[in-house]
Amino acid sequence: MLYNFGEESSVSTDEFYMKQALKEAQIAFDADEVPVGAVVVCRNRVIARAHNLTERLNDVTAHAEMQVITAAASFLGGKYLDECVLYVTLEPCVMCSGALQWAQVGKIVFGAFDPKRGFSRMIPSPLHPKTEYVGGVLENECGQLIKDFFKKKR
Repeated sequence: MLYNFGEESSVSTDEFYMKQALKEAQIAFDADEVPVGAVVVCRNRVIARAHNLTERLNDVTAHAEMQVITAAASFLGGKYLDECVLYVTLEPCVMCSGALQWAQVGKIVFGAFDPKRGFSRMIPSPLHPKTEYVGGVLENECGQLIKDFFKKKR
């Protein structure tokens, strides 16, 4: 097993941690950032949480995933997240999936699919060969927050 949960990940576990990521996405929404939130879990413990900061930092690379990778690596004292699970409200883009490949994250669980910029449209996959991934966890809730944000912008 790549991630050390002590037991297999379940739908209820995935939903629990995705709700944590949704809390981060709401913080981004309230700050007028694209509402994407992420948490990294290691051994049943949230070790890092983040949300998009691209507007605040004026940095196109300040995606939630990039922020949470840095925080998790700092917490663990190493660059590899092979025993960790990333929960993120939106399917990672190609830039973020490349960073996740380098971090060798054990598993990715995402909420809403991103048909325009998500990594799953890439063949071959940009993820590390050992990385597992699951999409569509709390997809409606995650997707609705993004839709509401862009509706507000128009």
